[in-house]
Amino acid sequence: MGSMFRSEEVALVQLFLPTSAAYTCVSQLGELGLVEFRDLNASVSAFQRRFVGDVRRCEELEKTFTFLQEEVRRAGLALHPPEGRLLAPPPRDLLRIQEETDRLARELRDVRGNQQSLRAQLHQLQLHSAVLGRGHRLPLAATPTDGLLERTPLLQPPGGPHQDLRVNFVAGAVEPAKAAALERLLWRACRGFLIASFRETEQPLEDPVTGEPATWMTFLISYWGEQIGQKIRKITDCFHCHVFPFVEQEDGRLGTLQQLQQQSQELQEVLGETERFLSQVLGRVQRLLPPWRVQIHKMKAVYLVLNQCSVSATHKCLIAEGWCAASDLPALQQVLQDSSSEAGVSAVVHRIPCRDMPPTLIRTNRFTASFQGIVDAYGVGRYQEVNPAPYTIITFPFLFAVMFGDVGHGLLMFLFALAMVLAENRPAVKTAQNEIWRTFFGGRYLLLLMGLFSVYTGFIYNECFSRATTIFPSGWSVAAMATQSGWSDAFLAEHPLLTLDPAVSGVFLGPYPFGIDPVWSLAVNHLSFLNSFKMKMSVILGVTHMTFGVVLGVFNHVHFGQWHRLLLETLPELTFLLGLFGYLVFLVVYKWLFIAAAAPAPSILIHFINMFLFSRSPTNPLLFPGQEVVQSALVVVALAAVPVLLLGTPLFLRWQHRRRSPRPAGRQLDEDKSGILDSSDASVAGWGSDEEKAGCPGDQEEAEFVLSEVLMHQAIHTIEFCLGCISNTASYLRLWALSLAHAQLSEVLWAMVMREGLRMGRELGVAAVVLVPIFAAFAVLTVAILLVMEGLSAFLHALRLHWVEFQNKFYLGSGYKLSPFTFAEEED
Repeated sequence: MGSMFRSEEVALVQLFLPTSAAYTCVSQLGELGLVEFRDLNASVSAFQRRFVGDVRRCEELEKTFTFLQEEVRRAGLALHPPEGRLLAPPPRDLLRIQEETDRLARELRDVRGNQQSLRAQLHQLQLHSAVLGRGHRLPLAATPTDGLLERTPLLQPPGGPHQDLRVNFVAGAVEPAKAAALERLLWRACRGFLIASFRETEQPLEDPVTGEPATWMTFLISYWGEQIGQKIRKITDCFHCHVFPFVEQEDGRLGTLQQLQQQSQELQEVLGETERFLSQVLGRVQRLLPPWRVQIHKMKAVYLVLNQCSVSATHKCLIAEGWCAASDLPALQQVLQDSSSEAGVSAVVHRIPCRDMPPTLIRTNRFTASFQGIVDAYGVGRYQEVNPAPYTIITFPFLFAVMFGDVGHGLLMFLFALAMVLAENRPAVKTAQNEIWRTFFGGRYLLLLMGLFSVYTGFIYNECFSRATTIFPSGWSVAAMATQSGWSDAFLAEHPLLTLDPAVSGVFLGPYPFGIDPVWSLAVNHLSFLNSFKMKMSVILGVTHMTFGVVLGVFNHVHFGQWHRLLLETLPELTFLLGLFGYLVFLVVYKWLFIAAAAPAPSILIHFINMFLFSRSPTNPLLFPGQEVVQSALVVVALAAVPVLLLGTPLFLRWQHRRRSPRPAGRQLDEDKSGILDSSDASVAGWGSDEEKAGCPGDQEEAEFVLSEVLMHQAIHTIEFCLGCISNTASYLRLWALSLAHAQLSEVLWAMVMREGLRMGRELGVAAVVLVPIFAAFAVLTVAILLVMEGLSAFLHALRLHWVEFQNKFYLGSGYKLSPFTFAEEED
């Protein structure tokens, strides 16, 4: 809890690493994640650093790894994560890994190229076989209908007038999508001096590139004349057709077809051997690639850290600087000694003075990580600033539950989160890649407490799926009212609404033991009663929450030694907040406890308005004697605290600065005039209190004090706080609004779905059949609207209340996290 209350002490350390053992030392530090290294070569180009050659070799290997990984995935194989913990390899192993990787990549490229070539040849043979074996008839003469016989040849036999003309043939295959366009273009370009036959292959052929089956269109074209043939060849080339030689004789075609089939069988055997060898190569890649990737990533990370180190004058050691938790310094020293023992010279680490603000280190576990994430989303806390996360563990689920109070809905959320907590160690749950699931799983403990607190507030509101439950006997007695009031049948017939008078003896037996009395769920003024209750409850919770935030600022002032801020800031802030809004809470509690129900109840709102107007309403009775005097005194004291808050700190800092560095009186006026013209850095340093320079004691004395900047900053803080007390108190009324909206949506869903279903089943006598879809619709709408949508709305409003209304009272959130050098992300 000490680490959660504020960040751990972080020290700036300097490491002297022997050159021969520097790689080993940094590698071991990466395994443990103890040090965040600083770049001591920021002015040196990345291409001029000492280990840039090693980094490039690792990057070249990563490119080769990417190629191998793509080839494995292309083959439909999976790369399994390496087993066990792999250390960064020694530098001498880099050459071995590079040679083996290059050999595997070269073999894979050669085998893959041979496979592609063989597939392309096999595809050509199959297309040629399909063209010859499709049964394209030689174009015979189609006799006209004017008395010629069918078998009369279209071309006249040799010896006629066209004896010099010879019929030529072009055969090939084209993609089906291009077949129609090819046929039209051939007909138009050749003006009909050809006969074309197009047929689709009977069986799809495997594409040599994609490996997917695809159908082809085979064609056979006969033409006359050499010019027509040139046009046909050009057109087929434009359409990327596969053209094959075509033998006119039937016997020759059959012989060619047999040769093609024999060549296809031989190619298939060679292709099978090639694929078996390819699977062997891929198997070796699948086995060696995962550990190599992790090792090379670690090696590259080590060299990048070594590039941030400076070289000593003797070139015998590397000097590194970094941030390290003070509690980890003994472990750091031990790791360096163990890593450098083989080099003969031990590495040395020692603390050095710090002039910069150290990073923030807050260790978390599975339970606290989600709550710390809520705080860090607003801003990482400054070094050793009070951390709101321990209090957020309670206040965030509670404020959420105030807006989400329902036993049934909270129980569903609790069970969902409990299931995730119980299954958190299962590999399938931890490695799920769905983004929405990972979001819910990361906040499982937050959801667990949100559901548990919602069950608690649901019992207070006495609501379970908008229905009230009678756990204890009611504090109201209808029988006593009926007996003593003499209600008759005629009276009951004339008055559909009856009033229970608590002044009548025996009607009000006492307050309900826990939560809201269930009799209120039957009252017509149920909503008015809950509105008054929840509104006042929201104000009480809001003022308490803000006061707690102001009190937490005390721990910051004490820790950083700013004792003057306790009197000049914290005390005026508490006076203003409690003098006005704390008094409002007092009026609410006083009215609840001491104002009898039968007496005319005074209006707290009217009293609060009259408090600022210094007036009195004759129709609004006082709550207690001397109330006007108390209210006037509180307003005066609260307003008097504003000048103290505005001027106290600047005047004190001015007096403190003049006491430390006295100046001649003649220079004081010049200093005030030049203050506005000074740079912002100097002004911040002037007023910049100890929390801004935490851990750097020398900056406050060296900084120049600028009164105008201090006054401006303090004026902004005063205006923000005073106006924020009003707006933030009103902002907490969202607890009332969201709670009311959730209850009314739940009531509407019950009335519109379940109640109608119960009535329908009673009238038709088929309750068992009707209630199944009705309950299914009710369950789906409950989860979708009330749990998901309303839950998200309540979550966002609770988040705003913590970020704006609570944390701005004491939390700056302008720091940065300690990010130690670690291999954990590389292994993931």
